Amino acid sequence: MRTTTAGLVLLAGGASLASAQASERVAAPVPVTGVVFVDRNNNGTRDAGEPGVAGVSVSDQVRVTATDNDGRFSFAASGYGYVFVTQPDGFAMRGPYWRRVEGTEVTFPVSPVAALRAFTFVQASDTHISEQNVERTRRLKAMVDSLKPAFVIITGDLIRDALRVPEAEARGYYELLTRELATFTVPVYTVPGNHDIFGIERHLSLVGRTNPVYGKRLHRTVRGPNYYSFNFGGVHFMGLDTVDYDDLAYYGHVDSVQVEWMKQDVARLPAGMRVVTFNHIPLVTAAETIDGMRETEPAPTVIRLGGRAYFRHVVQNTEELVEILGDRLEIALGGHMHRREQLRYETASGSYRFYQTAAITLPVRGDGRLGIRSGITLYRVSDGHVDDGTFIPLEK
Repeated sequence: MRTTTAGLVLLAGGASLASAQASERVAAPVPVTGVVFVDRNNNGTRDAGEPGVAGVSVSDQVRVTATDNDGRFSFAASGYGYVFVTQPDGFAMRGPYWRRVEGTEVTFPVSPVAALRAFTFVQASDTHISEQNVERTRRLKAMVDSLKPAFVIITGDLIRDALRVPEAEARGYYELLTRELATFTVPVYTVPGNHDIFGIERHLSLVGRTNPVYGKRLHRTVRGPNYYSFNFGGVHFMGLDTVDYDDLAYYGHVDSVQVEWMKQDVARLPAGMRVVTFNHIPLVTAAETIDGMRETEPAPTVIRLGGRAYFRHVVQNTEELVEILGDRLEIALGGHMHRREQLRYETASGSYRFYQTAAITLPVRGDGRLGIRSGITLYRVSDGHVDDGTFIPLEK
């Protein structure tokens, strides 16, 4: 959800578009070696006779490399202290797809799964989980149990708030999130939202920049990499982090490090493989035309960076991202706006779909004709193509 303090939105003219996230990178590259292997006995350890999986993409969120014929990889990780593998098509991860880089060998066990030409997945968003509304996330789980999708994606604002609260409170929300997601019987993939960034509204959180989990570090310690990818059913899913921040305020933007990772990630895809992106702040949205221009809290519309005004609640460099994805982009899924939205653009380069789903948390606006309704979206995939989805309200 879009909240902040109005006085923070119009930043000093000297601000730049250089992402504050750069300070979260490791001070020096960390050597990392590892292996992706078929865990035939499901014990999490590579035993004699268990083959490696070749050609699997491995990344530190900066560079993308590939496993060799024995499933092994080795490089110097210069990202944010984590390494992840892109789940290869035809396999399922046995455990987390990411590991913290600590100078030791890491292993990623996988198991073969049947090839699928058709499957479903659920998009949920904006759970804003806390003890006061946890029943809504439990309602989401009940719906997932009934629908039986292959997996769930949650597009940000996972917890009630980390922007403006002390560390203990933010950690409490994340711990609650971890407990609740552990009850799901299908994989749940998440990306961060603005409320998942820890402490950056420092006048309210009373947290300093030197806090070890400041910014997106807290999210990574709990949920792993803030952007990543995986393959399923012949489709490439890219979880993007579209929430950037500069000093005291967040805004919609994909920074240059992530852009370069995207280029490398897409370059390794087989010809014709379609891409589904999912993220919090939308690549494109019309919701602001409904809500109107806001110059005061709780949801100011504009941010000034480098002396220039930008719309804050939509990604600034969407065109750059679409150029990277090109004809591969099947559909772009977002959250943040707390409403189901479907935008389709017929362009000289083809048709593009930018869809948002509603929020799990309680609606924040009235019950008029354009009032917000909580819910999820069920998507059906067949032969690499995703349908327009079916909106399912949380309340009947």
